[in-house]
Amino acid sequence: MEELVILVDEQDNVRGTMPKLEAHQKNELHRAFSILIWNSKNEMLIQQRADGKYHSAGLWTNACCSHPRSNETTIEAAHRRLQEEIGIQTELKYAFHFTYQVALENDLFEHELDHVFIGKYDKEPTLNLEEVKAFRWINLNDLQFEIATSPEQFTFWFKYILEHYSSKIFI
Repeated sequence: MEELVILVDEQDNVRGTMPKLEAHQKNELHRAFSILIWNSKNEMLIQQRADGKYHSAGLWTNACCSHPRSNETTIEAAHRRLQEEIGIQTELKYAFHFTYQVALENDLFEHELDHVFIGKYDKEPTLNLEEVKAFRWINLNDLQFEIATSPEQFTFWFKYILEHYSSKIFI
């Protein structure tokens, strides 16, 4: 089944749907979400994207990110993908949203209105290896140091969230 994304305007009003790959090829603004997960040690769960992903493969990023389907709310999609990608069920709190646009490899673009959710979890995730290559827990200071010294190892949107919204990312 071809995955569709929800096309939106800058105010998050729905404009229609489009196949996900086509939206990334045509640089169309669409709805997305990112999930940040913290444990009780104040460490963030980050994942390394699977090598088979069609963009940003092998890069480190936030716990989970994806797109809602047209028949679900963004929070429903966030819970669905969190379970599908890393086997986690936990309460999520809406934090903020932002819009970004960036050119990626393979003549693809990210142009997303990204809704950010935050959750707390203290167990080990169960990885879907088609989506996620690895995971780790890391404190924010160490993460910021790694991003400063090796920015090419991290996804654009994750770095953007940490750089522009660091005061809003805690639970």
